[in-house]
Amino acid sequence: MLKRVLAVDDDDMNLMRIKKILRTEYDVFFASSGVEALDTLKREKMDLVLLDIEMPRMNGFETFERMKEFAADTPVIFLTASGQEDDVVSAIRLGAVNYLKKPFPPQELILRISQVLEK
Repeated sequence: MLKRVLAVDDDDMNLMRIKKILRTEYDVFFASSGVEALDTLKREKMDLVLLDIEMPRMNGFETFERMKEFAADTPVIFLTASGQEDDVVSAIRLGAVNYLKKPFPPQELILRISQVLEK
């Protein structure tokens, strides 16, 4: 059975890129907002979440904090376009297992996911 990955990003192009990269290795689910991600996580067990930081209404940090109420054991890799050191430090302090700066090479995404899921 394939591991389940939830990709959360408000940019459809980013979601389609993630789907193209991961579709043969993982069962990929999508959410275009933090609210949608939380709804999905309440209904479905995921092995990993790829979570964009900058999203309208509810950013990735707030989404991650709310996830802890019912999906605390689900590892999160933050995705960020900014790459600002503050974002990276905040993500790690909150408990993220890793982060990736967008745009990322496909092999780097696969490598980081596999490292987390093999632990």
